[in-house]
Amino acid sequence: MKTTLRTFLAAAALPSIALAVYAPIPEQEQGKALSYRLGASTYHDSNIFGGATNEIDSMVYNVNAAISYNGSVSDQTFASGSYEISNDHVADRPGKQNLTSHSLSGRIAHSFAQDTNIDLSAAYNIAKNPQSLLAGVPLNTDQSFKRGQFDGRYTTAAGAKTGVVVKYRYINFSYDNAALATDLDRDENLAGLELSYAYLPETKLVAEYRHQTIGYDTANALKDKTSNYFMVGGDYNPGKDIMFSGRAGFEKRDRDNGSDTTAPYIELSSRYAYAEGSFFAAGYVHTIEEPSDVDRFTDTQVNRLFVNLQHQLSGAFTFSGSITYEPSELQGRPGVNVDVEEKTTRLGLALSWRPTKNWTVIGSYDYDDVNSDDVNRGQNRDRLGVSARFTF
Repeated sequence: MKTTLRTFLAAAALPSIALAVYAPIPEQEQGKALSYRLGASTYHDSNIFGGATNEIDSMVYNVNAAISYNGSVSDQTFASGSYEISNDHVADRPGKQNLTSHSLSGRIAHSFAQDTNIDLSAAYNIAKNPQSLLAGVPLNTDQSFKRGQFDGRYTTAAGAKTGVVVKYRYINFSYDNAALATDLDRDENLAGLELSYAYLPETKLVAEYRHQTIGYDTANALKDKTSNYFMVGGDYNPGKDIMFSGRAGFEKRDRDNGSDTTAPYIELSSRYAYAEGSFFAAGYVHTIEEPSDVDRFTDTQVNRLFVNLQHQLSGAFTFSGSITYEPSELQGRPGVNVDVEEKTTRLGLALSWRPTKNWTVIGSYDYDDVNSDDVNRGQNRDRLGVSARFTF
């Protein structure tokens, strides 16, 4: 399958050091600047459009290829980039059955000094067969979209025990379907300033401010909003194998059309590498996010709990598991809709076998369930399949 697990959750559990200059490189890509990957998979999708009723199931056959670059431009500069093309043949999909997706990413990190570095990355995805589908869209609607993202991070020291981090993120969403584009096409800008103090060698205290703007392409006055986040917290790293991180504070959200709100903001994460190739990670986030139905709802208040596990079995086998549980409340627009309670569960399981350094075979299962007070937003979907890839 294109994505055997929801690996973005694993990234969320990593400490801030994960954005340091020399990030880990996949084992198959180590020792050479350029690497190539060929892959194929087949899986059964029980609900290809994510419909609440009249679900359409289908076998999906995929072929994909990728090229990656990882290399040190100089002693102080690291660069990486990748491009992937992936084609899904959805056998029982009404209309177009061959869906070709593209993914392009690049990163450059430069160390000015031992305690000062900058990290810039960008990604652009054309997703024709999205892994996670929107809840509540009209039946059998094409949910293909384009997503661009840029991240920047500048880290420096203000003293022997104090640090400063300046962050910026830009995201653009663009949907192919005209109705979805009218509702959901938007830009998101997020800038942040983090100040830290090394209370102990393994303990860092943190204060952070973030400013976010969300601007929609159409009906701006109805949907645009601005948020200011204020939070405090800390990072605790008693050893290289264990990490705890937490931030708590509040978000003040100003809506262009609708009442303003102040809500708690919490993000907690932990990671424990208990053996070679094995780790456990868990976390919790409470935040406000954009809904998939912006005509009836202003925002979604989300509680997101996640657990990730990777366990190196005997021989060349590795088991991976990921589960998220999201109790949320969609905030109804005054005079249009009442608040709606919703619970989303996402599960991913995979067993990978690496008979050689170059070959990987994976059996995987993904399950999505949306249980909503609004029956038109409910969703149930599972995917069971097998994939193989060759890296050289």
